[in-house]
Amino acid sequence: MTRVPLRSALAEAVEVLARAGVPSPRVDAEYLAAHVLGVERPRLALIPLVTEEQSAELRALVARRAERVPLQHLTGTAAMGEIELSVGPGVFVPRPETELLFAWALARLEVLGREHRPVVVDLCTGSGALALAVAHARPDADVHAVELDPAALAWTARNAEARVAEGDTAIRLHAGDVTDPALLAALNGRVDVVVSNPPYIPADAVLDPEVADHDPHVALFGGADGLSVIRPMVGTIARLLRPGGVAAVEHDDSNGSGAAGLFAAHGGFDEVVEHPDLAGKPRFVSVRRKITSDSE
Repeated sequence: MTRVPLRSALAEAVEVLARAGVPSPRVDAEYLAAHVLGVERPRLALIPLVTEEQSAELRALVARRAERVPLQHLTGTAAMGEIELSVGPGVFVPRPETELLFAWALARLEVLGREHRPVVVDLCTGSGALALAVAHARPDADVHAVELDPAALAWTARNAEARVAEGDTAIRLHAGDVTDPALLAALNGRVDVVVSNPPYIPADAVLDPEVADHDPHVALFGGADGLSVIRPMVGTIARLLRPGGVAAVEHDDSNGSGAAGLFAAHGGFDEVVEHPDLAGKPRFVSVRRKITSDSE
């Protein structure tokens, strides 16, 4: 069986991706090679040679990535916390920056203690990333995930079934609109933590082809100002949270003060905090439901 150096196959892949304008050509080439070889990316250094068939498979995947098909669509997976999720056409691909919101949620759950079973709601769950990552990290939690788009909800269900098969606590899926005043009415005033990565991109934003051509637009755009979903969702969050319950909502980096202002203006929240991502850009806002509130 003829073998070729992995190093040369990777060098060719990097050149093709760089020429196509892919933002991280070497990283993407290595992830694709790891996918083809069935190993973790750090183990590529231990594989000097690959078969011609493997080299050809890598070349084919690189060609599709050069067409700006998302890396995660080619590998079929995306990560959140300690789990991997299946993703593909029809569902929003979770972004690394959402890991910050996930870490915040785990920290707040830890502060709550473990005297009672915490109730967590993930609004606009998409692939189920936040809900399933929380359920994996906190098997004692009662996690609810809400999604409007039937195509995305099918991905959520698939990922939820896979996580249960791996031994995780089952989450509860809800097909619904996060702006609906009757959504999850049975949980009114009972929820400890709400997390959300809603559609928040302003309608006139210029996006990379991976996003504009492949992520479902219903999961991306939040109206002219990027707040058309977050604005009515504030009332839903206020209704669901128990007094002292907390929430965090991701937003466009142009809307840090705008998102925070919506919660502040509601009157039912305190501890409104804006959180930056690792690049220092505004990324999500966290709030606490007032212990005593004049506003519902």
